Amino acid sequence: MSNEHSSAHEWLQGFARELELDAPDDHTIEDLLNLAGVAAHDSERIAAPIACWMVGVAGIDPHTALALAQKYASERTT
Repeated sequence: MSNEHSSAHEWLQGFARELELDAPDDHTIEDLLNLAGVAAHDSERIAAPIACWMVGVAGIDPHTALALAQKYASERTT
C-alpha cells in the first residue's frame, strides 16, 4: 500500500472500479458537492455526506437532488 495520497479524481476512479460502477463525471461531482454544501450550510456538517448517500439510495440523479435540496432549504427559510 502506497503512502502517497491520490487526487480526488484518481480516488473516485479507483473506488468506482471497486463498486463496479462508472466514475462520476465533472458535472455530477459538481452537483454532489453543491448538494453537500446546501445540506451542510442549512443544517450541520454531518448532513452533507448523509444527504449524498440518501440520493444514491433513492436512485435520484444528483442534478435533480440538488434542485430538491435547494427547494427544501429555501422553503425552510420562508
